[in-house]
Amino acid sequence: MNNGRCSRRRDCAVRRPALPAVLITAALLLTACSGDGDDEPSGTPSGATGAASSPSGSGGRASPDPEAPPAKGSAKVVRTVTTGLKSPWGLAPLPGGDLLVSSRDEATITRIDEDTGKKTLLGSVPGVASDGEGGLMGLALSPTFGSDHLVYAYFTTESDNRIVRMLYDEKKPNGGQLGAPDTVFKGIPKGYVHNGGRIAFGPDKMLYAGTGETGDTGQAQDKKSLGGKILRMTPEGEPAEGNPEADSVVHSYGHRNVQGLAWDKKQRLWAAEFGQDTWDELNAIGPGKNYGWPEVEGKGDDKSYVDPVAQWKTSDASPSGIAWAKGSVWMAGLRGERLWRIPLDGTKPVADPEAFLEGKYGRLRTVESAGTDRLWVVTNETDSRGTPEKGDDRILEVQVE
Repeated sequence: MNNGRCSRRRDCAVRRPALPAVLITAALLLTACSGDGDDEPSGTPSGATGAASSPSGSGGRASPDPEAPPAKGSAKVVRTVTTGLKSPWGLAPLPGGDLLVSSRDEATITRIDEDTGKKTLLGSVPGVASDGEGGLMGLALSPTFGSDHLVYAYFTTESDNRIVRMLYDEKKPNGGQLGAPDTVFKGIPKGYVHNGGRIAFGPDKMLYAGTGETGDTGQAQDKKSLGGKILRMTPEGEPAEGNPEADSVVHSYGHRNVQGLAWDKKQRLWAAEFGQDTWDELNAIGPGKNYGWPEVEGKGDDKSYVDPVAQWKTSDASPSGIAWAKGSVWMAGLRGERLWRIPLDGTKPVADPEAFLEGKYGRLRTVESAGTDRLWVVTNETDSRGTPEKGDDRILEVQVE
């Protein structure tokens, strides 16, 4: 591995300045660039339904946590699990310890031996249209994977973004076999940019998906549009019980491009979101809450919108995946090329965010929990905005405190 990666080509997606609504004019640009062109937004204090899902996203603070993390933490790469991945995006740890990883541009799913790093190609996913920021993105295992063996995937087709599930028969030779995709949910708007793409099952066993507004900012505030939202649905793709509107999968809105979803130990949902030109965001998500895009970017004065818990200059973050570990949210930075730690007491930071691995491994796409004090971190240099070097892309095992 090379620890001297300091001068990488910066991403230039298409960005639109986020001004107060009264000042927005037709002269604004239609696209923007927060490092990846892919945008990362918020999460939800869910995993629960009804009253249990209300603590955050409303400006309130949870009760002080006697186990709140210290102001200073640490992150150390203990090993490189595997190398030579092409445009990796989604990561799904299997119960036995191995990992499934998706290739956005090649539309493939590969199994990684957690001990040896051996890569076994399971096959291509049919119907994927890889273009711009679209392609095969998020992966998630069914909450009952041990009995139903279902793998969920979010990807772009010629007409939309959709979520499918595939039966994974691990007993087949050569790493197992993935069945044909069964469409769970379709009709999510697609674009050359801002396709969202992260999916995850919450503690409530419901399926959450982060979507983007495709560069059409009006979608984010339109509750009837699926663009610029966090969606919540049953494993079969139906609106989940307890959603803000009974006949809708929309959980929260006013997002630009959501690619990071994670829950803390109190079952609050958190989300990371790409900004345009000014502020990237970490949000605590509440059902039915409005996170402001495109009327506001970062923290604002209008109480109609939920302010982010933390924000960064777009050159320092451009966040994609997030994970929860050791009392903190850990956030992967694409353009920022670093791993951010946000230590939290309830929904309030206990200190300023800390940056780790800065410039050492290039763009970071995905973070997943690998145990109490470990993370899997996926680099992302082999997509169109990176500058790949020998060994890219890779999965790192990182010990955190």
